[in-house]
Amino acid sequence: MPIRIPDTLPAFETLVHEGVRVMTETVAVRQDIRPLQIGLLNLMPNKIKTEVQFARLIGASPLQVELSLVRVGGHKAKNTSEEHLLSFYQTWEEVKDRKFDGFIITGAPVETLDYEDVTYWSEMEQIFDWTETNVHSTMNVCWGAMAAIYHFHKVPKHALKQKAFGVYRHRNLAPSSVYLNGFSDDFQVPVSRWTEVRRADIAKVPSLEILMESDEMGVCLVHEKRGNRLYMFNHVEYDSTSLADEYFRDVNAGQPIKMPHDYFPHNDPTIPPLNRWRSHAHLLFGNWINEIYQMTPYDLQDIGLER
Repeated sequence: MPIRIPDTLPAFETLVHEGVRVMTETVAVRQDIRPLQIGLLNLMPNKIKTEVQFARLIGASPLQVELSLVRVGGHKAKNTSEEHLLSFYQTWEEVKDRKFDGFIITGAPVETLDYEDVTYWSEMEQIFDWTETNVHSTMNVCWGAMAAIYHFHKVPKHALKQKAFGVYRHRNLAPSSVYLNGFSDDFQVPVSRWTEVRRADIAKVPSLEILMESDEMGVCLVHEKRGNRLYMFNHVEYDSTSLADEYFRDVNAGQPIKMPHDYFPHNDPTIPPLNRWRSHAHLLFGNWINEIYQMTPYDLQDIGLER
C-alpha cells in the first residue's frame, strides 16, 4: 500500500515523480483497513524538504501509512510560509489527544545551545513524556535523538572542535536486531552535526543498545526496548545533495567549513555527489514500520496500555 498524505502537499508531486506510490485521501477512505498512523514532528528549518525526505522512506512500505505533520507551537518558523504551516500542519497541542503507531522527531538547528536554552524546550519535554503514553514507537533523529536521550537518561552531548560533516563508514553491531534486518556488515551514512553523544555515557544506561557505530564518528543508532525508542544521531534520510547544499550555503556566506568527507567524487565539488546510503535508509525505515505493524495494538486507543 502507498503512503497517504494530503493531495495538495508539495511533497505529493515530488514523490510521484520519483516513483513512490502515493494514495490520495479520496482513494484511501474507500479501503476498509486501518492505516498505520505515523506523526512527523518537523523541527527542521526547510520543512518542505524534510517532509519529502521522510515521506519518501515511509512511502516505500507495502503497508498503508497515514502521515500527519506536526510542529511545536512555541516556535515561529522562519523558512516556511505561514500558509503552508496552516494548510498542512497541526501543533502538538492540537494532536496530543491522539494516539500514533509511530512518531518521528527530526533534528533542529539548535544543537550548540544547552537544551534548557532552546526556546521550546519545555514543550519538547512534554512531547517526550507524551510519547510514552500516546505513541507505540518513536524514531528520534539527530538533535531530536540527542534531546530525547538526554531527557530520558541525562546522557549529555559534547561539543566537537569542528563539524562532523560528510559520509562515513559504519558497522552493524547487532545483525540479529529486527531494525537491521538485511543490513550489510559495513555501510555508509551521512553525518552533519556540531555535537556528539559518546559511547561511554550510553554504556552507563543498561537499557540502551548500540546498533550502529563508526570508528571515526562514534555512535550512530541506539535502541531502547522500553518505549520502543530508536535514537538515530545521523541523517540517513538526507537527499543526495543535502550535504552539498549545506557546504555551498556556508561557503557563499563566508563561513569556515571543510569539504564534506568522502562525499564529492574525487573531492571535486563541481561533480555531483553519488547517493551511497539510500538503500540502507529504506531498509531501516522499512524494518521500523514492519516492527510497528507486527507489534502495535489493533485498536489505537490501546497504545500505551501494553507497557
